[in-house]
Amino acid sequence: MKIVKIICSILLPPVAAFLQVGATTHLWINIVLTILGGIPGIIHALWLVLTDKKS
Repeated sequence: MKIVKIICSILLPPVAAFLQVGATTHLWINIVLTILGGIPGIIHALWLVLTDKKS
């Protein structure tokens, strides 16, 4: 499942953030970062998945 989340982090960062932490502040931060530039959203989503954040 982690591989799917990593791939999703690259293609659709907010979806990966939602799968990892649910509808929390991290999701909204990721949406804003993705809108502002794409790459920051990808980095944030990868950070959430690779550090195994739960909330």
